[in-house]
Amino acid sequence: MAVGVPPPRTPGRYRIAVVCLGNICRSPIAGVVLSARIEEAGLADAVEVVSAGTGDWHTGEPMDRRAAALLSSEGYDGTQHRAQQVDASWLVDHDLLLAMDRENLQDLRALGPVEEGRVRLFRDYDPEEPGSEVPDPYFGGESGFREVLAMVHRTSRVLVSEVSAALARA
Repeated sequence: MAVGVPPPRTPGRYRIAVVCLGNICRSPIAGVVLSARIEEAGLADAVEVVSAGTGDWHTGEPMDRRAAALLSSEGYDGTQHRAQQVDASWLVDHDLLLAMDRENLQDLRALGPVEEGRVRLFRDYDPEEPGSEVPDPYFGGESGFREVLAMVHRTSRVLVSEVSAALARA
């Protein structure tokens, strides 16, 4: 697979944004889990993870109750999440922006000039199905949320390793 991540814009500091449509299901799950993995790796002082949506209709709302319940049942805390919308400044303020699907990827790229390799699909780092989309579980049942969480878990392990290596090279 060996996708790699771009180097940090600021040595010793790495900013990651995970982005979906409304910022209430997929990207908050990814943000919470990836943040926990970053902390477990001892990188919390060097790596910041945020999530956002390309749309604004959920701005200020907590994550979907089903996403929050699943995270809680798995030992994660998603209670602090409030939906926000990504804007063009994120393209230069973050080292890596990870879209949950191709439509989100297209929306991110439409915000302005994108530096090569800084805007990618989240699952470009999935060791099982690189380049695939994270399906939106919003209109489905609990199994869809569990499927998303499984994708996020395995992809987060790879991302932590890649970011750690990028920080070491900087």
